[in-house]
Amino acid sequence: MADRTRRLPQNIAGEFFVDDSCIDCDTCRQIAPAHFRDHGEQSSVYRQPETAAEISQALRALVSCPTASIGALTKHDLRQTVASFPSLIAENVYFCGFTSESSYGAWSYLIARLDEAGGNVLVDSPRFAAPLVRRIKELGGVRTMFLTHRDDVADHAAFAREFGCERVMSEADGAVRLGIERVIKGEAEARLDDDLLVIPTPGHTRGHQVLLYREKYLFTGDHLAWSPEKRTLTAFRDVNWYSRSEQTRSMEKLLRYRFEWVLPGHGRIHHDTSEAMHEHLRHCVEWMRATW
Repeated sequence: MADRTRRLPQNIAGEFFVDDSCIDCDTCRQIAPAHFRDHGEQSSVYRQPETAAEISQALRALVSCPTASIGALTKHDLRQTVASFPSLIAENVYFCGFTSESSYGAWSYLIARLDEAGGNVLVDSPRFAAPLVRRIKELGGVRTMFLTHRDDVADHAAFAREFGCERVMSEADGAVRLGIERVIKGEAEARLDDDLLVIPTPGHTRGHQVLLYREKYLFTGDHLAWSPEKRTLTAFRDVNWYSRSEQTRSMEKLLRYRFEWVLPGHGRIHHDTSEAMHEHLRHCVEWMRATW
């Protein structure tokens, strides 16, 4: 619960605020960019929500915050907000909300495939929150849990116990130590089924990997995201924990694949034609070659 006595001075006066426990994970700014901003290493409210739709957005950010750093001066009924997660992004792909502090607020996703033989897929781990778990059960549970890399595993063990799902992760990021059921070795792509392709992309970490679904949705972990400032795809040089040159090479590898969506753990989601995405990726690779 956010503490109004620790309200950051950068917040504009009014109902919603961010306190000094904020870890600058960007979740609130993605969910409600018209109301939350980065004022330098933390977020704050720069415009108070007024309409019912705006208040709903702010409450979704409040519920999703991994550190409970967002507060309101009056009590709001959060039942409808909580029930809105996982929230639909497109087709059968959902954002889980309930981000975890242990993965620095990384986003996780659910691919609902009840009508497909492979079953539902959870991409990276959200907080193991009871309302989210109940809703995932209503959507058919989890058959497979894909973990992009060691930073974003959060409550993976609790989800595995609850749903009996098979977890998939790279050996190079400590999968064996974590008790992962399906360990991906080396850098060869691996098929989970006809629609799901694991593509190893070392660089951010030694064992980072991305997941391509239906040659349309690319779940990128901390490897690739959309930059609203640059208006193109980008990578994060300052949080590269293993090798910039390897990440550049991994980015070049992704030029072989078609996708229309980038769904990262950190950074912004983006959707465009596969041709436009390829062009954005090509520019990103050129930038990395020149500056990394």
